[in-house]
Amino acid sequence: MPAWVVRSGLVVAVLLGAYLTFEFGRIQAGYNVADAFAERQALTWEIEQLEAAIEAQKEQIALLETHRNIDRAAYKDVEASLGEFQRKIQEQRDAIEFYRGIISPADGGRGLRVQDVKLVKTNEEGVYSLRVVLVQVKQHDQTVKGEVDFTVEGEQDGAARTFTLAELLPENEDSSWPFSFRYFQDFERQLIMPSGFQPQRINIEVNSRTKSVESVKQSYLWQMSQS
Repeated sequence: MPAWVVRSGLVVAVLLGAYLTFEFGRIQAGYNVADAFAERQALTWEIEQLEAAIEAQKEQIALLETHRNIDRAAYKDVEASLGEFQRKIQEQRDAIEFYRGIISPADGGRGLRVQDVKLVKTNEEGVYSLRVVLVQVKQHDQTVKGEVDFTVEGEQDGAARTFTLAELLPENEDSSWPFSFRYFQDFERQLIMPSGFQPQRINIEVNSRTKSVESVKQSYLWQMSQS
């Protein structure tokens, strides 16, 4: 028998003896290989079950999150629709009040009048949008014609100052303000305030050229509207 075979056999025998001695020592100390293997298998199975439960919980959380997002989106849609309905209802109420004011005003008056004045500040410094609505109350059997005269009162450099429409309009814009209507007519003009001028009051004089329809003059505080 070759010497290397003998040596290999001796090495294997020594290693086997050492392992058996190690296992015998562990057994003597109360350690059982079979029990340890079984315990490890049980722990491995428990870990797998816990991991599966964690994945299931993650899926449940993701599902609930999706439902919550859908609910939020649905709520926002309903809220937006409700807001739109309320806006339309308010527009209808405003329209009814407007026409009621033409046909049957609360004060029982009749004739020409300024129904509404709105000022809105634009994105340009010192530039404003002015909207004026003229109406003819109760007497609609004829067209009323005439012209609007417009001024703005305020202060400039500590002194009282009044500007006419022609002085406040953009360059080259026609300052004439004619009107002609049976029921109502609305206008929109752009005004440019001079530097240092603090407007305080608007004066609107509606001069009628139609017989039996009197002219009217009304004043308003300079204040901004929402839109």
